Amino acid sequence: MYLHIKAPFAAFRSFQSGSFRSTTPIPSPATIYGLLLNLAGIEQRTAIDEAITLIKQVEELPKIKIAIASVKPSETAVLFQQLHSYPVGSSGKELAEKTFGAKYWIAPVRREVLIDLDLVIGVKAENDLCDRLKQGLNGELDQPRYGLPFAGDNNFLFDDIKVLKSPPMARWYSPINQDSLPRRGKCRLNTWIDRANNTNTQTQIFAPSDFLLEPSESAWISLPY
Repeated sequence: MYLHIKAPFAAFRSFQSGSFRSTTPIPSPATIYGLLLNLAGIEQRTAIDEAITLIKQVEELPKIKIAIASVKPSETAVLFQQLHSYPVGSSGKELAEKTFGAKYWIAPVRREVLIDLDLVIGVKAENDLCDRLKQGLNGELDQPRYGLPFAGDNNFLFDDIKVLKSPPMARWYSPINQDSLPRRGKCRLNTWIDRANNTNTQTQIFAPSDFLLEPSESAWISLPY
C-alpha cells in the first residue's frame, strides 16, 4: 500500500546540539516506522514510567518494508528562537538572582523548518497490519493510541494522510555507498534508533532518484533494522 502525507510545516532532526538545529529533507525510515505503528495502534515503547523511553526488542515488533519519496521538494526556512535550558552544576547562579525565579539560562538558536511537506510512503507488510493502518486512518480502530501523529516536532501536525490506489511520480530515496556515482540531494537518515545506547543507532546515507512511478528495489528498507 502507499500513503500520501502532507504537512504545512515539518522538521526532522537527527541527534544534535548547539545553536543551529538542522532538518533532513524527508523523515528517516525509523521515523516513518514509528508513525506507522502509531497509526496502527501498536505500542513501540517498553514503558512510559521510566527515565528513558526505551523501544521494545525487535522480536516484539512487526516487520515492515518502507520506501520514502518526495513528490515535490520542500522549501527550507530558518526560525530564530530562545532556547531555555538548565545548566549543570552552579553555572550562572548570578543570573538566577536577576530573573526572580524565571528561567535564566537562555540562548538564541536557529532551527530549520520544512515548508509544504509532500511525501509518498510505500508500505509492504502483513495484510492484518495494512488493515489496521486503514482502520486507524478512518477512525475505526477501537484501541487507544499515544498522542497525535506529528511531523517531526510535536507542534507540527499533518494536514492529510490518505491511502493511494497508486503512487504519483516522485523521487524515491535509497541508500548509497562509497562506490555509488555522485548524486544531488544526499542526506544522512536513521534506519534504527537505540535509545538505551545511542552508539548502536543505525544510520545510512540516502539520495533521491529521478522521478519514478514506483520505487526501485533498493528503495525498500526493512525494519526493524
